[in-house]
Amino acid sequence: MLAQFYSPIVGGEEHMTQALARALTRRGHHVAVATLRQPGLRDYEELDGIAVHRLPGLAQRMGRLFSDTGRRHAPPAPDPVTVHALRRVIARERPDVVHAHNWLAHAYLPLRRNAPVAYVLSLHDYSLLCATKRLMRQGAPCSGPGLRKCVVCASDHYGAAVGAPVALLTMLSGRAQRRAADLFLPVSNEVARRCGLTTSRLAYEVVPNFRVDAGPPAAFDPSLLARLPAEPFILFAGDITADKGVGVLLDAHARMTTAAPLVLAGRPVDAQLIPVRDNVINLGLLPHDALLAAWGRCAVGVVPSIWPEPFAIVVLEAMAAGAPVVASRIGGVPEAVTDGESGLLVPPGDAGELAGALDRLIGDRALRERLGAGALARVEAFSATAVIPRYEAAYERALATRRVTLTVR
Repeated sequence: MLAQFYSPIVGGEEHMTQALARALTRRGHHVAVATLRQPGLRDYEELDGIAVHRLPGLAQRMGRLFSDTGRRHAPPAPDPVTVHALRRVIARERPDVVHAHNWLAHAYLPLRRNAPVAYVLSLHDYSLLCATKRLMRQGAPCSGPGLRKCVVCASDHYGAAVGAPVALLTMLSGRAQRRAADLFLPVSNEVARRCGLTTSRLAYEVVPNFRVDAGPPAAFDPSLLARLPAEPFILFAGDITADKGVGVLLDAHARMTTAAPLVLAGRPVDAQLIPVRDNVINLGLLPHDALLAAWGRCAVGVVPSIWPEPFAIVVLEAMAAGAPVVASRIGGVPEAVTDGESGLLVPPGDAGELAGALDRLIGDRALRERLGAGALARVEAFSATAVIPRYEAAYERALATRRVTLTVR
């Protein structure tokens, strides 16, 4: 596995990568992870039976290139120091398959050549063609890449000094990845479409994110959830940002005719979006187990994104708790939420429609129970038991493709 971040630095994508590595290990595969070196972490250790190699990088030494978040990510091009370290890891591990998950994939490109190793690239977002990975421009979904607009957009996102090179490198490296990968694994049909796979001859298979089976409940401070309302409430979990539709959600909540508190749980990235209202409760970022407990207590989950979510893991967590979901009909979300069966879908950015759907659920307990039961049934299609064999089959397909490719050469 190639992943620029790995435990204990965990977000949605990293959580999926770690869960996949653990699941494959339990099924008898030998799994190793190559990730970037981070301050305070050892260069090598074994976690859950998985060999974790933390690699140095030239870009990692240039702290001014990164925002002050503690995350020094991979560049969208081969980093020579990382390439050299990765070469040693591959020689040591001798993999059959290299499965890359994000921009660390670029460090593997110079090592690709005539290697018999199958190369699989998961697409958790739109980084194959978008420098910001989100396909958003000026607050709305982008129609697709273009040299000038990508340079301007990336400069706005990363800063003038970094943005233009990142945009240009993304375009060049995306072409290189298309030539190198034996198989692409987009997490949704929408990601496949927006990345141009559906209209190309490139090999791909859609393999969705999966629900991570909960282990023994971890101890968390119960006071973290002490502010949850006793009455039916609406729960939003995720970064507090405009792209996540928080502004639209707050507008919709103010328009609702039924009284229901709104609970926000996530990083306050755009703190100015958080209003001072008695019926809006901001819990901040919760530990994962505390968040799962909150899902189990809410009446309705809401995913009001205005950006084309590749595949919202938060939807699976809500449905696994039996919570009906009101979500935007955008990106890969409709591939998880079946309108009228496991939740309700509304047009993205439409506060009126969102308010109406929330009112409908809050005011109709029987509907909530029916959709909650539908959510529990629907989420089984995204269980680890259902999805992990699809990864194994994809690896076999990629290995067969690689053998044919080398034979033809």
